[in-house]
Amino acid sequence: MENKVLLECPVYTVEAALLAQDCGVDRIELCADVAEGGTTPSLGLFSVLRKRIRIPIMVMIRPRGGDFVYTADELDVMAEDIGLFKAAGANGFVFGILTPDGQVNEPACRRLIDVSSGIPCTFHRAIDVSSSLGTALESVIDCGFKRVLTSGGKDSVSEGLSAIEGLLEQSAGRIIVMAGGGTRVEHLERLHRTGYLREIHSSCKRYRVSDAVFVKEDVQLALDPESPTRVLTIDPTLVATYKNEFSLLST
Repeated sequence: MENKVLLECPVYTVEAALLAQDCGVDRIELCADVAEGGTTPSLGLFSVLRKRIRIPIMVMIRPRGGDFVYTADELDVMAEDIGLFKAAGANGFVFGILTPDGQVNEPACRRLIDVSSGIPCTFHRAIDVSSSLGTALESVIDCGFKRVLTSGGKDSVSEGLSAIEGLLEQSAGRIIVMAGGGTRVEHLERLHRTGYLREIHSSCKRYRVSDAVFVKEDVQLALDPESPTRVLTIDPTLVATYKNEFSLLST
């Protein structure tokens, strides 16, 4: 088996994406709207990054926040976005669609995978709110996804670690099961012991102080009350910590 573990980081800005490449991240997941857990980014942001970075860019395809039960119109938007990002050079797509009763919507997922025309697709943490992790995993595999991102059906990887171990073992290498959602370096050894750990998804985030000199304190334009004074970006030290741990696991 290939022993190398890859690090994927979700990014929301051009600054974070460029820094991710510079500090050794293997792949980025490009998103908008961190408060909603990620939605479809702008084509302009992607186009700028495509010209400036060499590492693969996975593009989140999610037309809105909230649930993962989409209307026919929303599915049309998702298919259109995949076509546009594919033409612009995307390396992969990240999406997840459920039925109202919490199962993987296989026909809708297959439609979007067909539109991607062989470009790898990841089923995201919609699996964590499905009615059955094990059943959903088999559906995701049957649809043709290359990987699945999961926190083990819990709010964080720490809480869902045992379930992620189970999914890794259930997958038996048929799909990449990628832990994500509060991933920590200390989770890696347990996941590696399954023999199927190939990739990790971690925000490796930090906040830098905003460049704004004037802040109007009595106007709040975002859900995060600290957003006027800080900017979300990547922590190179945390990336280096992950990469060092990956090296130790591979020896």
